[in-house]
Amino acid sequence: MNDSLSRLLQRRSVPPRWLGEPGPGEQEIETLLKVASRVPDHGKLVPWRFILIEGEARGRLGEALAAAFQADNPNATAEQLAAERQRFTHAPLVIAVVSRVVPHVKIPDWEQVLSAGAVCMNLLNGANALGYGASWLSGWAAFDRRILDTLGLKADERIAGFVHVGTARETPTDRDRPSLSDIVTRF
Repeated sequence: MNDSLSRLLQRRSVPPRWLGEPGPGEQEIETLLKVASRVPDHGKLVPWRFILIEGEARGRLGEALAAAFQADNPNATAEQLAAERQRFTHAPLVIAVVSRVVPHVKIPDWEQVLSAGAVCMNLLNGANALGYGASWLSGWAAFDRRILDTLGLKADERIAGFVHVGTARETPTDRDRPSLSDIVTRF
């Protein structure tokens, strides 16, 4: 079996709290984004874009999360607010994948949303190929208009996922995978 297939068969998500420095450098980030962009994109609509969240920006986003969380939960504990502040600070790099549907008479919205999902998966595989751990998450922040505004999303844009990338401090055990006999049929 070649190295690429072996890596794909062993890929697993690493929780953000298990990710740390070092993260990818500028050249590796550019490579990751190029890999992510090589997805099916019917009509070349590019129905997605990236927001890089790194350095101090991770803490600024955490402050916005804590403020929104506290506004919705006035009795939130200090620990809960700290968890929101730290949500994006574990991994050195978080890539927000922004999905936007481009109205088109021949290309359904669903295909465009799936293309953004494929971008997220390519980011995971690219990070893995570069030797980093990664995790694709959404969470409440991906659906909260205050956070979307903080990140500069337009009204017609959504978060397909936050992809956290860094060096894995721990390697998670593999989870049970479905048996092919349970999920495959032949027509």
